[in-house]
Parts: sequence; C-alpha cells; structure tokens
Amino acid sequence: MGTITIHVSDFGDGKAALQGASIALPAKKGQGLLNRDKVPLSNISEIDIATEESVKRIVGTVGWGVAGAVILGPVGLLAGLLLGGKKKEVTFIAKFNGGEKMLATTDVKTYTTLVSMCM
Repeated sequence: MGTITIHVSDFGDGKAALQGASIALPAKKGQGLLNRDKVPLSNISEIDIATEESVKRIVGTVGWGVAGAVILGPVGLLAGLLLGGKKKEVTFIAKFNGGEKMLATTDVKTYTTLVSMCM
C-alpha cells in the first residue's frame, strides 16, 4: 500500500493510499481510515508526470485558484523530476473518466504501480 499526497483535486486534498486496484481518498471529517471513499484505478483515463506547463493548464481549467498558486512554486522546481535524497518522489497529474483531475506526489514505486495498473 503506497501513500499518495494529494495537493489539489476534485476529490479534496490530503493523504490517500493505493489499495489494491483503487485509490483510497483522504478521509473526511468523522470518517475512519477503513471507510474512506475509493476510486478504481480503471477510472483513470490519463496519468503523467507533472510539468510546470501541464500544472498551469490543469489549474487554470478547473479554477483551483489559490491552491494552484501555492502548488505552482514547488511544482516548478519539482515537476517531472525525481527529488533528491534517499526518498525519491514523483509529482503527477491524473485525469479520471468522469472529468475529475488530481495533482499529487508519491514515491517512485507507487507511481510505477499506478501507471502499470492504468494501462
């Protein structure tokens, strides 16, 4: 089970988890971790490493405004790169069949698993 940090999305933000063939979304107030909403990976229509250009395009189209402005600074530095240190991370954008979008960061192993399960 890999951890995914959702920076901004149509689902909300916070810590999500890869659980089998689905993403367990961040727990809502009063909701236990075991009862979180889940989105099947089969609902992901597109997943790709974030670039500054793609983040600007996504943030602009869904009107994430302030959240997008906060994210753009770090993403401009991190986008498309594996971060230094022993803990390698990837910032990515996922688009879902229902039109939802997500900007998130996870470790390389979880990202690789996500990509392979979405193909």
